[in-house]
Parts: sequence; C-alpha cells; structure tokens
Amino acid sequence: MTTTDRTQPRGATGAAGTDADTTALLPAVPTPDEPTGLATLEARDVSCWFGDHLVLDRVSLTMAAGEITALIGPSGCGKSTFLRTLNRMHELVPSAKLAGEVLIDGEDVYAADRKLTDARREIGMVFQKPNPFPAMSIRDNVLAGLKLTGTKASRSAKEELVEHCLRLGGLWNEVKDRLDAPGGSLSGGQQQRLCIARSMAIKPRVLLMDEPCSALDPTSTRVIEETMKYLAQEVTIVIVTHNMQQAARVSDQTAFFLASHNTPGVIIEHGDTQAMFNDPQDQRTRDYVQGRFG
Repeated sequence: MTTTDRTQPRGATGAAGTDADTTALLPAVPTPDEPTGLATLEARDVSCWFGDHLVLDRVSLTMAAGEITALIGPSGCGKSTFLRTLNRMHELVPSAKLAGEVLIDGEDVYAADRKLTDARREIGMVFQKPNPFPAMSIRDNVLAGLKLTGTKASRSAKEELVEHCLRLGGLWNEVKDRLDAPGGSLSGGQQQRLCIARSMAIKPRVLLMDEPCSALDPTSTRVIEETMKYLAQEVTIVIVTHNMQQAARVSDQTAFFLASHNTPGVIIEHGDTQAMFNDPQDQRTRDYVQGRFG
C-alpha cells in the first residue's frame, strides 16, 4: 500500500498482597501453540489530527524486533498519541485522523483489507492505570482475551497458558495458590503485572506500554522493569515514559519527541539509548535528558 499523503488523512472510525522480588521471573513454560515470533514495527511519515488540530507531523520510527524502544519527551508532545496509532487506538476518538503508514513486518496495520481485531491481537497494549476486571478471578483475567477473540482452547491448554502468562508477568509465585481470587484483590503493582499477563495471553508480537509505572511505588516499578526486560525475549516492546532513569535502565533504543510554540510533535532525535543519554547530537535532547526542561 502506498504511503498516504499528509494532506489526505484517513478518517476515524467513529489491595491485598505484596510485590515480590525479581526472582519471581522464572523461565517460562512452553505455550500450547507455536509462538508467532518477534516483529519489527515501523512508522512511516505518520501525522495525526484531532479535528483540524495537527498533533504529530510526519513522524517516522523503526522499533526493532526483540528490543525495547522508549518514547520520551515533555507532556503534550504527542508520545501517547503516537503510541495509540501503532495499534489503531487513535481512531477510537471520533474526530481523529491519521496519515502515513504503520507496518508490522512490512504489512500495513491500516490496510483496507486488514481487520481491526487482527491488528489489536498482534499489537497489545498496557495502560497507565492498571485495569484488571476487578470482580473476575485472576485466572479468568488472564483468559479474558481468549473470549474476546473467540479463541478455543482445552481446559489443560488454558491452565498451561495461565501459568505461562503469569510467569511472563512475574506474578506466578505470588498468586499460584489463589488463582480464583478476584483480580481486584491484588496490590497496584500486582494488578499491573496481571494486565501484562492478560495482554500476553493472546500472543501479541508487539506490546505497547503507556507509562505503566507512573502510578506505582518504587518497588513495584522495579519489578515491572525487570518484567519488561524478561518479556523482550518474546515480544517487541514500545514504552512511553517520563522517567529518564527508567528509559535509561530498560530500553535499547530511545526516541525524543518535542512540540513547541504551538507546533505539532516531531521526533528530534532517536537512536541507541546509551548514546542518546551520554552523547546526544541535538542540544534540545541534551537539555531534556539532563532535566533542564520538561
């Protein structure tokens, strides 16, 4: 599919419990089905509007397979909007429009013949605020994605999948003896890891994370960060974060977004995380990562 011209946007479719040490991240058990494999995600000249307001202008970024890419920048620069374009959540806003392409291993997520459910299955998302189904059991929370996608599985396959995904989320050792307890009974950090496990149950190839630790305490944040590094063995990760130390600790690549003087957000600089933090090429990047603004 040819790249959509920027001036021709696509239209929109209208606590109980404690957090464990990182030793909970044990090797994963095999899943019932063959893994789909790690995927490269690529944005090409992505522009986004809300109504007539342009919020992102021709953003291009490659998010490499099996790596963690951090999106950093001050509030209002378009990071979360960009993240939402990657699995077509941007179009949930009635006034939203988009131009450009988002490709997963070369296939356009927005292609006319591509189902929305397929895009969401391949590209999962974890939100800023943990959102487990509070009255649903821990087990059923993990399996919820199967019901939503109409995926059939035997009882034994489901139990195996629950264990696998809870291990991936670094939560298995804490909840294995109370899988029938409500998801809402878990602590905030545990709930966020339950949401990660739920996202992994449908075997996404990419996992998007929108400030997943912003509402968590330092101990829970550390466990989530270790979980992310562990998950990168199985899924490509893109994370929005305002925490510069977190970006430096967990990511392989970093992209710095900036919007100023009522102009739309753009990527100022992107590349290897250590290089971005230790020897940025743009003075604006240097000022931001050193805390001079933002």
